[in-house]
Formats: sequence, C-alpha cells, structure tokens
Amino acid sequence: MQRCQRCPKTAYIHITDILGTNEEGAYLFEEHHFCEECAQKFLYESATGKSAEAEGSAAAGAELSELNQKECPHCGITFKDFRLTGRLGCPHDYVVFRAELLPLLESIHSEVQHVGKTPRRHPAGSRRRAELSALRKQLQQAVGREDYEEAARLRDQIRNLEQQEG
Repeated sequence: MQRCQRCPKTAYIHITDILGTNEEGAYLFEEHHFCEECAQKFLYESATGKSAEAEGSAAAGAELSELNQKECPHCGITFKDFRLTGRLGCPHDYVVFRAELLPLLESIHSEVQHVGKTPRRHPAGSRRRAELSALRKQLQQAVGREDYEEAARLRDQIRNLEQQEG
C-alpha cells in the first residue's frame, strides 16, 4: 500500500497531472498519491490556482485552469470533471480531450490504440486480412507523404502476403 504524500494515511486516490511536453516531444507527467481528505485539499488548491504557486509558475496554473474549463459540447463534461471522477461523459469526449487523453492512455496502457483479444481458435486468414488492411493503409500514407521508397517496400510486403494467401 502506498502512503499519502501529505500525511501518514494510506493513499487511495492517485492523480496524474499532464504538465506538457519536453524538447523531444515526450509528455511530462506528475503523479500524486493522496488519502481522500488530502486529495480534496489538493483538488481545491488546483481549482483555485494555489498549486501554480507551489509549482512556482503562474503560466502553468493559467494553462491548467484553461484546460480544466475545456468542455464537451455534447455532454457538457469538463476536463476538470474527468480528472475528479476518472470517467468521461460520452464517446465524443475522446475527440474533444484527445490531446490530453493520449499521453494518459499511453502511460497507463503503453499504447494508444485498442487492439483487443482474438479467440484462440481464430483463423489465421483473418489475421492475415487485418495485416493486409493495415499495410494498405500505411501504403496510402506513404504515397501521401511522397515517401516512394517506403511505398515500394510496403507494396512488396502486400504482394508477398497476397501470394501466401492465394
């Protein structure tokens, strides 16, 4: 069990703050672990901007405040509501809060795209068709970028897979 950062109680609430990106484009995170009482205090401080003073940066507080006010036009949930509850309000929230959710999902799941599971008796042909579909999509993207060497390599991969299938 992890201890609260502010008191000796057990931490039941874990908050991940997305601070921004570094020079390489990697996301910067700050994790907090609190008991319920200290979490309420922390969230209150965040909402009133006191956490920005603690971080030593007024710009970070303004950015956080602006982010917390971001709202889904469909269900009305704000990013602050999501941070407090850990739940989104509707499927459109994934689009509205995409920039904020991607680094969070990547840190939790090490991926940002759902892959899912396939049955053990899943036919190999379905896997091959899915792989072909992904390669064709990559081929279109390579042609769009005018990366013809990559496009030729992908074309050859697609032909090899199609020959194995047929």
